[in-house]
Amino acid sequence: MAEIERESMEYDVVIVGAGPAGLSAAIRLKQLDADLNVVVLEKGSEVGAHILSGAVLDPCGLDALIPDWKEKGAPISVEVSRDNFYVLGEAGKVRIPNWPMPPLMSNHGKYIVSMGNVCRWMAEQAEALGVEVFPGMACSQLVYGESGEVTGVVAGEMGLSSDGTPGPNYEPGMELHGKYVLLGEGVRGSLSKEVMARYDLSNGHCPQKFGLGMKEIWEIDPAKHKEGTVTHTMGWPLGKNAGGGSFIYHLDNNQVYVGFVVHLNYQNPHLYPYMEFQRFKHHPMVAELLKGGKRVAYGARAISEGGWQSIPKVVAPGVALLGCSAGLVNVPRIKGNHNAMLSGKAAAEAAYEAIKAGRSGDELSAYETELRDGPVGKDLNQVRNVKPMWSRWGMIPSLVLGGFDMWTNNLFGLSLFGTLKHGKSDAAATGEASKFPKIDYPKPDGVLSFDRLTNVSFSFTNHEESQPAHLKLKDPSIPISVNLPKYAEPAQRYCPAGVYEVIEADDGPRFQINFQNCVHCKTCDVKDPSQNINWTTPQGGDGPNYPNM
Repeated sequence: MAEIERESMEYDVVIVGAGPAGLSAAIRLKQLDADLNVVVLEKGSEVGAHILSGAVLDPCGLDALIPDWKEKGAPISVEVSRDNFYVLGEAGKVRIPNWPMPPLMSNHGKYIVSMGNVCRWMAEQAEALGVEVFPGMACSQLVYGESGEVTGVVAGEMGLSSDGTPGPNYEPGMELHGKYVLLGEGVRGSLSKEVMARYDLSNGHCPQKFGLGMKEIWEIDPAKHKEGTVTHTMGWPLGKNAGGGSFIYHLDNNQVYVGFVVHLNYQNPHLYPYMEFQRFKHHPMVAELLKGGKRVAYGARAISEGGWQSIPKVVAPGVALLGCSAGLVNVPRIKGNHNAMLSGKAAAEAAYEAIKAGRSGDELSAYETELRDGPVGKDLNQVRNVKPMWSRWGMIPSLVLGGFDMWTNNLFGLSLFGTLKHGKSDAAATGEASKFPKIDYPKPDGVLSFDRLTNVSFSFTNHEESQPAHLKLKDPSIPISVNLPKYAEPAQRYCPAGVYEVIEADDGPRFQINFQNCVHCKTCDVKDPSQNINWTTPQGGDGPNYPNM
């Protein structure tokens, strides 16, 4: 495709991704200099269409960016009024009191929000400042300069045929050039992955760790609805099979967010994260809450969980990584949106100073320093050992030791454990199928629990079927020749959208990719034990169309 000629447009800063990080960067740039030319490119059909988050929002990031967000009508109104934490057994529960938890774990003063709606509002604020925001513009390639620096992106390529050649309605897209390119693609973004590999940005840092977060929105019986209530659980149904837990957030309009997170470093390849989520809803506590209600939306997303140890170098010539592209989620707090906003603000300030000084295409080292030494670094540093403790010693020891470690960090700024390292990657953690028991999952009842394909219809996902599959196999033989005999081909189970199937045909098993179902969670890119699946962007506008996630 190198011979294709594309028109180009010149900007001061090109931002990929209209999430909280990218939009914060755009807003801050225009606050600093109204004359800067700033563009935000979003692959979703509209801003917010691909945003999925819990979410209980710590407003500190927004406070720093737009202090008068309340007066400006931000869709942030449901303040947390009650904070519950339970360890579940199959039929019962034990509440963990709030008083032993360090102050950073408190959700009071935080807000239950739809981050999709928050981002829609932020895009309005950005556009009011003069930012150009283009949804439906997937960024499929990076553009490099003569010295190897990133100088822009290719966006808006449409109409490729299934074999990858231009079809009758082919549009080549455009090259958008910038003095700096800021990548706010979210977890495991394809351009961010390319940048990290090309410039070896993870060298000297722990491998990134991930979880799979699945979420449903339910409308429930008004008598059971308690606006502002936040509940988190650990334990059943995962037990010792995997780390993870749940969240149940009561927002307004008699709606609740019901979510479930499975840490992707699990060993047993027979584990089926989606069915663990469905089974969780049959716990008496959850089933009673949802009884008489109805599910109105579903979605899934990988979550970066490596924290402090796994943050790569976030700058390279001409480019910087923002938000979840850099892995800024605080795992014990189950929050990352505030850090995404703060990272976008910090990157914008570094880019503004560089442009003001006449620079372009170099490393924004001031951003790297601010990210690690400023509020984001402080937020992540004090909880840095919680995730590796959980991975090494399991749920109960990590609760006790992790709580102790957070207290010493909070009170004295030190840890008796130092900085624990993460082990192998989540893909490498996958064990051989013959060494682990199969797990029997109950069939969904269609009332509280649902099959994957039915639920995917509630993500309002759509992909143009004539385009090339955006899920690329490095070696098409590996799923059947390696993953099936060795790992029972776990892609059949770890994908929360039913994209991957092993079909029994007359001439033997065949691996099928139903890319039309893909909700862009990136789990396959993370968990495939052979690291054979490469997630790339489909054409612009395709994918889920989340309403209030």
